[in-house]
Amino acid sequence: KFSAYLVYTVLITGFVYPIVTHWIWDGNGWLTAFSDDPMNGVGMVDFAGSTVVHSVGGWAALAGAIVIGPRIGKFDKEGRARAIPGHSIPLAALGVFILWFGWYGFNPGSTTTANTDIAGIAVTTTLAAAAGAVFAMVTAWMKFGKPDVGMSLNGALAGLVAITAGCANVSPASAVLIGAIAGVLVVGSVLFFDMVKVDDPVGAVSVHGVCG
Repeated sequence: KFSAYLVYTVLITGFVYPIVTHWIWDGNGWLTAFSDDPMNGVGMVDFAGSTVVHSVGGWAALAGAIVIGPRIGKFDKEGRARAIPGHSIPLAALGVFILWFGWYGFNPGSTTTANTDIAGIAVTTTLAAAAGAVFAMVTAWMKFGKPDVGMSLNGALAGLVAITAGCANVSPASAVLIGAIAGVLVVGSVLFFDMVKVDDPVGAVSVHGVCG
């Protein structure tokens, strides 16, 4: 229902998101690395919102999926998950590439100024996304005996989400490692939520919640 979206929008933007933003991005937040007394002497750096934006949205999606319940036909009588194919894999791929392109505004744009850091951020963002796609493909191939395009696409998004926190602070090699871990995690997470009978049609919880 449209009214449910309105209620969700008010709650997430008016209450949940500002609290998490304060925790991590405000100089007085209890998780921030930039306070005078950071947590455990280190604190948390989330440059462009891997946790602040993506993880918050992912866990909100999990709550919604639990409340709404699975789609008709998602699980058989024995409780085994059934694949419900999307309308068009090419359109899904196009959507992922549009998102990937948009990430170059999301991550480098978070510098808020035009400086040389932008190039490095674009490099780490690209490498993490590519590694996520490759490792998700390989992981799905090992599990199912064949590559899965949908898993590979979600792997790219998982790599993008995972690198968003440290895109300005990690080396290219570390970006590849972060993307690779995210690619493996997203496949395992999709299988886990199928096992516990949580229907996540587009893998939003796995991509944004787990990898955020």
